[in-house]
Amino acid sequence: MTGVRAQLNALVAATTSLVLLAFLVPLGLLLRRAAEERAVSEASSRAQSVAALVALGQSPPPADDGPLVTVFYADGRVSGAPAARTDSVTLAASGRAFTARSGGGIEVLVPVLGLAGGPTVVRAYAPEPLLHRGVTRTWVVLGLLALVLFGLGVLFADRFGRRLVGSVTALAATADKLAAGDLDARATDVAGAELRRVGGALNRLAGRIQHLISDAREEAADLAHRLRTPVSALRLDIDSVADPQDRARLAADVDALSRLVDEVIRTARRPVREGAGVEADLGRVAAERLAFWSALADDSDRAVEQVLPPDPVPVRASPEDVSVALDALLENVFSHTPDGVAMRVEVAPSDGGGGSVTVEDAGPGLPVRAARRGVSGGGSTGLGLDIARRTAEAAGGSMRTATSRLGGALVQLRFGPPE
Repeated sequence: MTGVRAQLNALVAATTSLVLLAFLVPLGLLLRRAAEERAVSEASSRAQSVAALVALGQSPPPADDGPLVTVFYADGRVSGAPAARTDSVTLAASGRAFTARSGGGIEVLVPVLGLAGGPTVVRAYAPEPLLHRGVTRTWVVLGLLALVLFGLGVLFADRFGRRLVGSVTALAATADKLAAGDLDARATDVAGAELRRVGGALNRLAGRIQHLISDAREEAADLAHRLRTPVSALRLDIDSVADPQDRARLAADVDALSRLVDEVIRTARRPVREGAGVEADLGRVAAERLAFWSALADDSDRAVEQVLPPDPVPVRASPEDVSVALDALLENVFSHTPDGVAMRVEVAPSDGGGGSVTVEDAGPGLPVRAARRGVSGGGSTGLGLDIARRTAEAAGGSMRTATSRLGGALVQLRFGPPE
């Protein structure tokens, strides 16, 4: 049970308990008092009826399960239920009828005057069990009723809290998906007017973010495409440069600029990760990209060692994202190492799920800060490695650079397991 549901249930339980106590305790005391008054009324009625019979010279009826009736005659005789002649009996013989407490119960004394032998007193006694007959059973029924009402209150509160917490959890899950890059996520089936307003605002925010990113992507891609025209013009102008060294230097600069434009276009087309739920076979994607680059490897006389697992290596990234990241690593090798330099590509599953791809070469290696955006060497912009790093991190992994066993650079991308 979540914290909000627990707090709501505790609040309803406390409130219900106070209401039930405020209602049932006075009701129980009132029922106890009503039982006493009923017993006293019964005892008074019995005493008066027996007094009427005694006045007519008849014997009192036999005792039953009601009040205990005793007749005290003037000559000292006692009939009916055994009882001692107390001061109350003596007082009643003087002609006064009254009710008094005695021995935990209540006695009703009625004098019978005008008899030949003297005044006779009729005593009807209601003992304590008779005073509270049925009270315990009534209290038990009230207690069971209180438990039922208490349980229903907590049950309704828990059902309401579950729906409320479920709506809040759904909103939080939608926000998590948006944070993970799934801009198609929307909040639906939200209970409560206030939470529906929050869900609507979250959906509008997601739509606005998606629209802004789409516009930024289109603008970046459009700008990059526009740059290709002056770059092509520069290539033509370079051909007219007479000095071979100047022509080679300018051509290298234009090539670097061309690669920068291509990387900008590629980055603009892939601005957001696909989010949770995507999956790619790292080994299969690596095999496809190595097959694509194999023609260039043959032309540049490169030996490419491939270490690919026979079983699938599922990772938390789309095949397109993995392809872009791996292309960035392979392009770095082909662009910044001399022809004939050997390279090695290895794909391996990770112990905790997911997998890694490692690209090594026998070239001059990477600068210390080559993994930082815009910082590289050999005419590179550094965007390729930054794209690869961000792709791995978006998939729950990381990028590591080191010195290869071949003597050159080693770049390893780790991807998390599918969700």
